[in-house]
Amino acid sequence: MRFGAIVIGDEILSGKRPDRHFSKAIETLGARGLQLEWCQYLADEPELITTTLKRTFAGEDVVFSFGGIGATPDDHTRACAARAAGVALKLHSQAEAEIRARFGEEITPKRLMMGEFPEGAEIIPNPYNRIPGFSFRRHHFLPGFPEMAWPMMAWVLDTHYAHLFAPGSVAESSIIVRGAGESQLIDLMNDCLRRHPRLKVFSLPRMEPDRHIELGVRGDPGEVATAIAVIKEGVSALGFPWTDPA
Repeated sequence: MRFGAIVIGDEILSGKRPDRHFSKAIETLGARGLQLEWCQYLADEPELITTTLKRTFAGEDVVFSFGGIGATPDDHTRACAARAAGVALKLHSQAEAEIRARFGEEITPKRLMMGEFPEGAEIIPNPYNRIPGFSFRRHHFLPGFPEMAWPMMAWVLDTHYAHLFAPGSVAESSIIVRGAGESQLIDLMNDCLRRHPRLKVFSLPRMEPDRHIELGVRGDPGEVATAIAVIKEGVSALGFPWTDPA
């Protein structure tokens, strides 16, 4: 099962606010032995959001969507999700109860709009202010505010995907190669992949403070040790010096 993320908001794409969800999603999944396979950034454009969700709804990936589930004019995610799924946008009874409990006598129709989700959705509890997110077709829609979204993401994983947890199931090992260009290491990387097709081989050039390449493998712990030995032997055979990362 693959996990993906969608981060929605003009403020991210304009640089007005830095995105923090991408790195946190990696961290939250990684702590449970899972990994993020892809991430997409979207502007607050209804057509773009709807088209994207139509595509992801048709797939099997578990998707966490951050942002755009409020009730202001630039919050389109709830309506776009309903449109993409071809269902009605309705006030969810549990969401209504949570919102009414939050605001009491200060409840307004506009505040209740935050509980309007695609028909058939389930709520995601919000421990910060009780305004819930929602789950629909393996998609989990969360607020853009990190202090709300991150514990909600953890709750979704721990509640619905604990059977997938495999702490320590992904390992990584790398070396620091000096004096080589990436093109000189491609054949070695391809050879490693042929021997270990279930692993990922990566090359990360660094220009400062000194020029070098971090060359490594990532994947099944049972194969990583053997694969990095192939990398080390190959780099030495090419005549380039290497060291373990500091």
